[in-house]
Amino acid sequence: MQYERNLESLNKRHVIYRRDPITDEPTEQFHWGNFYKDGTHQCYTLFNSKAKINTYKSLKWHLYVLWYLNPKMDPDEFEAVSKIICTKMNGFVTFEVSPAARENMNYDVSMTDLEKPPPNKLRKIIFKEHCKLDVSQKLSIVGQMVGKKKLSESEIYDAMIMVHDKGEKISISKLSILLRCSTRTIYRNMGNELTKEKELLNQEL
Repeated sequence: MQYERNLESLNKRHVIYRRDPITDEPTEQFHWGNFYKDGTHQCYTLFNSKAKINTYKSLKWHLYVLWYLNPKMDPDEFEAVSKIICTKMNGFVTFEVSPAARENMNYDVSMTDLEKPPPNKLRKIIFKEHCKLDVSQKLSIVGQMVGKKKLSESEIYDAMIMVHDKGEKISISKLSILLRCSTRTIYRNMGNELTKEKELLNQEL
């Protein structure tokens, strides 16, 4: 059974789960957002798409990012937020998380160094949160921008998420059309992790 994501439960607690780059400067600025020629690792946009957390590795990373983005959050508050995220009925995860597994993850996350940013995907194109573009328009922009630059996993991942948000199955041929490149280019730049992610996203539909 699919559950709607309960973001209101986080908003009521004033939990920060999105942040634009803080020191990296965009190469180009547009009305819809920014383009970073060399990419940036500083953009965190949790729960920005319909895709849900589908592995323990991804869940732990999300908790780590929430801990990092909310440095004033005390352990009790983090415990409450973690419980919200890990409860399947709240629509953040696709699987049941046992109390013991959640407790272990919370401990590991609480021991991390907040001076060190969580590992993050390289992003070259960052759309403004309220840019009013639909998924098709965003995909068109990604295709135009990427057509001028070397394709990376970040563009492939962004395209995958957008296709998923349209409620469509992700395929290599579809990605190649959207990103204006050959299927061979997609295969060459798509590692094992992205391949597994594609399969998991397709299973959600």
